[in-house]
Amino acid sequence: MPSPKVFISYSWASQSHRAMVLEWAERLIGDGVDVVFDQFDLKEGQDKYAFMERMITDDSVTHVLVICDKSYSEKADKRKSGVGTESQIISKEVYDKVDQLKFIPIVCEFLEGGEPFLPTFMKSRIWIDFSSAEAVNENWERLVRLLYGKPANQKPLLGNPPVYVREGSEAPASPVLGKFLTLRQAILGGKPGIGLYRDDFLASCIQYSDSLRVRSRPEVESIGQKIIEDFGKLRQIRNHIVDWVVLESSSTSQNLGFADCLVDFMEKLLEQKSRPSEVNQWNESWFEAHSLFVYECFLYIVAALIKARLFGELNRILTTRYLVPQTMRTGVEHFENFQVFSAMSESLNSVMATEGRRFFSPAAELVKRSADRKDIGFDEIMEADALIFFMALITKDVFWYPQILLYSDRYKGFPIFLRATQRRGFHNIATIAGISDADTIRSMVLEGQKRLGTDNWHDFRFNRNFYALMNLEKLDTIS
Repeated sequence: MPSPKVFISYSWASQSHRAMVLEWAERLIGDGVDVVFDQFDLKEGQDKYAFMERMITDDSVTHVLVICDKSYSEKADKRKSGVGTESQIISKEVYDKVDQLKFIPIVCEFLEGGEPFLPTFMKSRIWIDFSSAEAVNENWERLVRLLYGKPANQKPLLGNPPVYVREGSEAPASPVLGKFLTLRQAILGGKPGIGLYRDDFLASCIQYSDSLRVRSRPEVESIGQKIIEDFGKLRQIRNHIVDWVVLESSSTSQNLGFADCLVDFMEKLLEQKSRPSEVNQWNESWFEAHSLFVYECFLYIVAALIKARLFGELNRILTTRYLVPQTMRTGVEHFENFQVFSAMSESLNSVMATEGRRFFSPAAELVKRSADRKDIGFDEIMEADALIFFMALITKDVFWYPQILLYSDRYKGFPIFLRATQRRGFHNIATIAGISDADTIRSMVLEGQKRLGTDNWHDFRFNRNFYALMNLEKLDTIS
């Protein structure tokens, strides 16, 4: 990064003032700023005014620091070009010769009414307060950042159009965003009654999702394209849900019923993937967009909890039996394990795969293409799928096909399992699994692989060694 070069213009009001400006000049040099300063650079016999004007008009000088106090302001307002006893003071004529963005007023003194002392021709410019030692310390970084062109608050890069614009949704989920921001403020501000704000936000998520559920035969040429479009419209709700989990995972409010609320909300999500009760004639493909949405939300929730290191909460959601909606029940069984969140879609292959090709899992490909968050990327989603699959292997009545792992590198493990090589990291896995002995876990995983027949999963022919992928041989081998 090139160093900025500044010229300092100031009044010789007093010896103490000159000493203070000298201290600032030395401090700037210590911060890598090339300083042109009369006490360093003006030699006996040189013309002070010519020196000042040459420095101001020099293209290599990036900024001019104008040290403004009462003395400087009064003399600058009176003085004409080339006239005056203090030729380090800039006149309006010289000021007008160059780009005025080059000048940075540094205010050292104020009028009784609180107005800064500034030359008349600089009164409209933004200034920096150096009127006291405290103000200097508070604003020093601001000055240095300004000189280097690296302000603390930089305009962000232009983002992508909102999903409701890109995907053709008729309206944004602005009510949901507003309710999330209200909840966020309540949590961060420690307001009472957080549960009410939370319920309001989550209800708005469900309401928006429900408004997109199919209730009559879609009048479309391609059901696959319809699934992609509706899934895209739901992405903003996915992000609001993930933002909520991330927010509550990092706050003390999780002690106020977050885990219970999360389980309750996940049951409400299940209703979104089911057939609406008023629909009596249907095709299962009509509901695939919402099934994939719920599946994706489940993956992201697990990933967010892993990132927040909430291992007890992970155990809770991966061992809970969920009350399923009436239209999803088979027989008299009302509860299902976490496999109920899984989803697949063959309808997508016709619109996602190029001619002559097909995806082993169009659902996994869709999740991959939709992984647009910076805080939780696709690698974290694969890690979540690996953990969910691990829990399926050690739970007798669960089937989980880890389709996201089709994109995993067979030589690359996942942090939560790699860290479990050490005793401390293994404790996290033990908390999630509810099993404290590594040998027992290894034995149960091997039994689970036989039960699920993973050796016959031909889609995984290149990365079928799940035992190695989960680092199971090395669990709890380092104290």
